[in-house]
Amino acid sequence: MKLDHETCYRAVQARDRRFDGRFFTAVLTTKIYCRPICPAPTPKRENCIFLPCAAAAHENGFRPCLRCRPEISPGLFAQFEGAAVVSRALNLIAEGALDDGKVADLAEQVGMGDRHLRRLFTQHLGASPLAVAQTRRILFAKQLIDETSLSMTDVAMAAGFMSIRRFNETMQKTYQRSPRELRRIHVAENPENSPTPAEITLKLPFNPPYHWAALVRFLAPRVIPGVEAVGSDFYCRTICLDGLHGMVEVRPVEGQNHLLARIRFPKVVAIAPIVERLRRLFDLNANVTEIAAHLERDPQLCDRVAALPGLRVPGAWDSFELAVRAILGQQISVAAATKLAGRLVEAYGEPLNLETPTETPLQRVFPHPEVLAIADLTQLGLTRARAKAISSLATAVAEGQLHHFANLESAVHALCELPGIGEWTAHYIAMRALREPDAFPATDLGLRRSLSPDNPLTKTQLLEMAQFWRPWRAYAAMYLWLSEGVKE
Repeated sequence: MKLDHETCYRAVQARDRRFDGRFFTAVLTTKIYCRPICPAPTPKRENCIFLPCAAAAHENGFRPCLRCRPEISPGLFAQFEGAAVVSRALNLIAEGALDDGKVADLAEQVGMGDRHLRRLFTQHLGASPLAVAQTRRILFAKQLIDETSLSMTDVAMAAGFMSIRRFNETMQKTYQRSPRELRRIHVAENPENSPTPAEITLKLPFNPPYHWAALVRFLAPRVIPGVEAVGSDFYCRTICLDGLHGMVEVRPVEGQNHLLARIRFPKVVAIAPIVERLRRLFDLNANVTEIAAHLERDPQLCDRVAALPGLRVPGAWDSFELAVRAILGQQISVAAATKLAGRLVEAYGEPLNLETPTETPLQRVFPHPEVLAIADLTQLGLTRARAKAISSLATAVAEGQLHHFANLESAVHALCELPGIGEWTAHYIAMRALREPDAFPATDLGLRRSLSPDNPLTKTQLLEMAQFWRPWRAYAAMYLWLSEGVKE
C-alpha cells in the first residue's frame, strides 16, 4: 500500500476523519503510533512515518496511543483492491485462524504457499501474518479492558491469549502499563461509564458514511421470524455457538462513526468471533469512499451512488443460514420465502435457552445442518426439488465439504455442484455469506431490468457492462437493487 508522506501529514494536521483507518502515524521521538484524528499536538513532519496498519506499527516497535485508541480505529482489516488473497487471509485471521494455528495452514486455506503469503502481507500491509494476529489480540484486549467489566482472566481468554501470564506480559510490553492500570486510567477518565456484567457492550467502528436506513430497507423484508428482528434503529437476533445460546443487538449511534453492539453470551472466549461475525454482517470493513469513487465514474451508476452514500453489502451471521434462506427465495416472492423460513425455524429450530431469561419475541435459534440434513422438509410446503437442495446443502456443511474457498470462482463452482443451486444462488451466497466483493448474480432479472426497464439486458450484456465495476461488482448490485426496489 503506497502512502504519500505529504498527503498523510496534511491529513494529520487537519485531523481529517476520512483518513481514519487508512493509515497510522508512527512518531519516531515518542515511539507511539496514532490514528490520523488523534487530539494530541501534531508531531513535526520529520518525526513522522506513515504505516498502512496497526500491525506494521507494532512490528516496527511502536506502541498504541492511549488518547486516540487505535483499537477502535475503523477498517483495520479492510478489503485491498488487487489483493483478494490478502483480504481473505485477513478475514480468516480475524476469525482466529492464527490463534492456535500456523501460517502454513492459513496459506493452504487461501490456496498458496506460506512464503508467498508472507510476501503479499509485507507488500500490502508492511507486516507479517503473525504480527497482524498478535496486534489484533492486543487491540481487542485493550477494547475489552476499556469498554467492559470483564475480569482480566476473561479479557485474556476472550482476546485469544493462551495464558494470563502471556497476556499480562504482552500488555505491559505494549502499553508500558499493566492491564489493571489501563482499566484504572480509563475509569478515571470516564467515570460515567459503568458497564454491567450481565451483558457486554462494545463499539463497532466503521469508515463513514454509513447508510443504516438502506441496510434496514434491505434486511427488514428478509428477517427470519423467531430468529431476527429489525427496526429503524436496531437489529437483534438469537445466536448459537458450540451448542450455547445467546443474543446480540446492534444499533446505530447518531453522529458517531461506530455501531453499538450488546452481546449476551455465556462463554467469554466466544466474544471475539461474535464481534467479527457482526462486523461482517454489517460490512464494517468496507472502504466505502474508495468503492463509491470507483463506481460513480460510470454514468450508469453515478446518480445511484450519490443517492445512497455509505451503502454496504449486508452480510450474514451464519453462512449456512444465509444459504438456506437464498434457496428458499428461489423463484418466489420475498414475503413467501420469509414465511417458509419461519416455518422451518418453528419446526426444526431449538428453543432459545438463555442463562438469564429475557422478554423477547425471538424464541428460537436457526436449525443446525445436521438436523436439516435428515428432515422431511416437504411437510413445510417446500417442493421436492427445493427440499432436496436444502438437505444436500445441509449434508455438505455437516460433513465439512464446504469450508474455505481460495477465490470467488472456486466458491461458485463448489456451490453449483450441489443439487438445486444455480449461478444466481451461488453468487448471492458468495456476495453476502462469503463476503466476496466481486460476486455478481448477473442472471438476476432485477439487475438486468434496472439498467434497461423496457428491454432487459441479457446476462452477457450485463456482464460486459459490469467489467468496469470490478472488483466491487457486489456493491454495484446493491446500488442497482436498492435504487429500483429489491427482489430476491
